[in-house]
Amino acid sequence: MKSKGRFQLLSFIVVALLISSAAIASVVHSSTPAHAAGAPTGLHVVGNQLQDGSGHVIVPHGVNHMGGEYSCISSGGHTFDGPVDQTAISAMLTWGITLVRIPLNEDCWLGINGQPSDGTTAAQYQQDVMNYVNLLNANGIIAILDLHWTAPGTQIASGQLPMPDANHAPAFWTSVATTFKGNSSVLFDLYNEPYPGFNNATTTGWSCWLNGSSAAQTSPCSDIGFAVAGMQSLVNAVRATGSTTPLMLGGLAYSNDLSQWLQYKPTDPANNLIASTHIYNFNVCSNTSCWNSQTAVVAAKVPVIAGEIGENDCAHGFIDSLMPWLDSHGIGYSAWTWNPYNCSTTPALITDYTGTPTAYGLGFKNHLLSLVGSNPTPVPTTPPTATPGTTPTPRPTVTPSPTPVHTPTPTSTPSPGSGCKVGYSVNQWPGGFTANMTLTNTGSTTINGWTLVFTFPASQQVTQGWSGIFTQQGSKVTVVNQSYNPTIAPGTSLNPGFNGSWSGSNPSPTSFTLNGVTCSIA
Repeated sequence: MKSKGRFQLLSFIVVALLISSAAIASVVHSSTPAHAAGAPTGLHVVGNQLQDGSGHVIVPHGVNHMGGEYSCISSGGHTFDGPVDQTAISAMLTWGITLVRIPLNEDCWLGINGQPSDGTTAAQYQQDVMNYVNLLNANGIIAILDLHWTAPGTQIASGQLPMPDANHAPAFWTSVATTFKGNSSVLFDLYNEPYPGFNNATTTGWSCWLNGSSAAQTSPCSDIGFAVAGMQSLVNAVRATGSTTPLMLGGLAYSNDLSQWLQYKPTDPANNLIASTHIYNFNVCSNTSCWNSQTAVVAAKVPVIAGEIGENDCAHGFIDSLMPWLDSHGIGYSAWTWNPYNCSTTPALITDYTGTPTAYGLGFKNHLLSLVGSNPTPVPTTPPTATPGTTPTPRPTVTPSPTPVHTPTPTSTPSPGSGCKVGYSVNQWPGGFTANMTLTNTGSTTINGWTLVFTFPASQQVTQGWSGIFTQQGSKVTVVNQSYNPTIAPGTSLNPGFNGSWSGSNPSPTSFTLNGVTCSIA
């Protein structure tokens, strides 16, 4: 069955490459509804297998393309980070990619809380997503739509929370499912990386995962400060639309823990549930013994897809051991991430959107090509290493965020009428934390190009950042604007943030400067 599926995939690719550029342009720019053209159709679950409408077993392999979760909430941004045209997808095809996971932002899709703020509308955001999915499908590629960033109430969805919010997440999935229920070449990933009761996979954590809570800090989600949408409520929201799309559900501990997934599996009238796991070299479950005791047990009962795999050492030794294990258990996977960033800040597969691989990406590309019988490119025996002092410390979170390889030149000289205020809030766990910042221009003139500087009071270390380019030397952290958010108008704010590690203690910085001006602290 597997060799037959691979032959079918190659046929899809050949057909896709024969599509004229004019036809492709009409797919990208038109307002056509979501549909499937060349990808496997009729996706559904049979036992522990994902099959297409003809009964062929589907084990997809591909990449995450991050950007849909963060670009839309930045002034001057776009729905996606990087091109999503035929040229970009053709580069994916040269790797043997058959799956692309697309992280999405709840606020931008629903058009709430002032989002999207990139100058477009929610309708355009939705259309951009549909167009990208259509073009991927036309090239024989399955798309996963992933609810990545959420926020309760009037908060902007600007980062990763332990569970989806009850305010908006069910409405998000009602809308997405309604939009795509006629497309049987997509999968829905209900929530990126749950982590209720992180590092403590207790019954309480799994009960919160399944059932959610009716209010903030209410049992069984007593450690979460908002009403939580449990997995059962999200399954119900999708099925109420009439959609039978297969649903991916990540486990606890940032989707790395599947230990009680089968016990707490939601009820699904369509019987189309897939277990999702995320596996990085710094996770707890990152070795064969754990995979055999957890992942393999689940994979014997239901399909499993590793929605994110990767490593943070700019190499491919870890995935070289992981991928054959996944292959041997019929588990599909998608690597993080198809974006050209510095591998020392996020596991980046490529150095440009023509598909030039990093050392880490080359190991992944060669393995995919080996699965379809292509000749792999020789792997360097000594892959490049990260810049000293910037290699991420192992951490229990794997939502990498953008750090482009080029650095915009900020205007660093204070101007008349300048002023600033910084809010700094932390969500922490043993050894790690997420810091969300609100950077407000309290002056009377627009800031054109910005540099924020602060110093950690203890032994904290930035491991990855978003909405800014983060560098750290010793305890000093410098954040420079991205190419898409260089300006801050008077009275407006930006929301850079980062994941970090700590030991001993994790006190907040006591002073921030913006372009040399000392900011007040909110």
